[in-house]
Amino acid sequence: MKVWKRTGIVALAVIVTGAARMPVEHRLTAEMRAAGLMPATLDISTRERIGQTSAAVALGGLRTLVATFLNLRAFGFFTEQRWSNVDETYRLIVDLAPRTRYYWETASWHQAYNAAAYYQNQSALPALRRREAWRSSIVRGLEILDQGISNMPDAWPLHVQRGFLLRDPNKIRAFGDPEASFLAAAESYARAAEIEGAPEYARRFQFYTLARVSGREAEALALGRELHAESTAHHAPTLLSVLFALEMWENPEADAKALAIDLFGTEERAVEQLGLYWQRVRERFPTHGVARALEALYDARGTPASERIINQPPPRIYDPEEAFAPGPPQHD
Repeated sequence: MKVWKRTGIVALAVIVTGAARMPVEHRLTAEMRAAGLMPATLDISTRERIGQTSAAVALGGLRTLVATFLNLRAFGFFTEQRWSNVDETYRLIVDLAPRTRYYWETASWHQAYNAAAYYQNQSALPALRRREAWRSSIVRGLEILDQGISNMPDAWPLHVQRGFLLRDPNKIRAFGDPEASFLAAAESYARAAEIEGAPEYARRFQFYTLARVSGREAEALALGRELHAESTAHHAPTLLSVLFALEMWENPEADAKALAIDLFGTEERAVEQLGLYWQRVRERFPTHGVARALEALYDARGTPASERIINQPPPRIYDPEEAFAPGPPQHD
């Protein structure tokens, strides 16, 4: 057989074999990417944004190395308070390393906390502009966590951080309706608690946030009772205080003093913990029956009226919106 014929036959065999293997290899690649065993294809826009040299390294399989160097660049932008550059750099970083939880957490923290605090205190800017920049930064921080969760749905710390952000008294006004934020936070904690390795406190925080949603008191009470009966590890002062308030919500005619002592163990501990709880007005916890219990406990202990917390002015509630109130008019 002539050489050119042999070469043609070999070439044809390679083409046919390659064509036959292509669907199998495509399917295998898709399955490996879905399982997180192989990174997604680096798209053209990402390659253009990171530059030719970094793109070449990334395409060579060293994406995490490029992400590490970009993280150092982002830190430089952070120290210079260049928040848009910080955000843009982390967009690149998570494109390169979407299954590295640290990058999602750090990117969200920079926007929701560092950038938001910067704009809140930037008195040189007009109040409305500062407020919108503050709000947008916090919302962007939440968006980053949502994107991280879509890439790493079984990373319980991302769900916990999402819940923490949504219920943060300093941030909740940025999301609009506080009760909707508390409900979303409770759902985040519930999702975290379902994931293997999640800490016990995830369910407690689910209880704390759900208890602050109107219409969900019965559901919260059932969860609180379950946690209380499950383990003494859940007998934190906050859980006992919220559980007390919800028990009184369900049965307003109950003996508030007896219930408080039953939950906290002693009169002294009941009056101390419920007194501290009474002052946490900024956190929007339910307070059904708390004043009545404290009054009865004070009476039993002979506490003077002037020393009773329920007779003191409530702690001043700091509202982040105060930072954006227009200042006095400027005069030439």
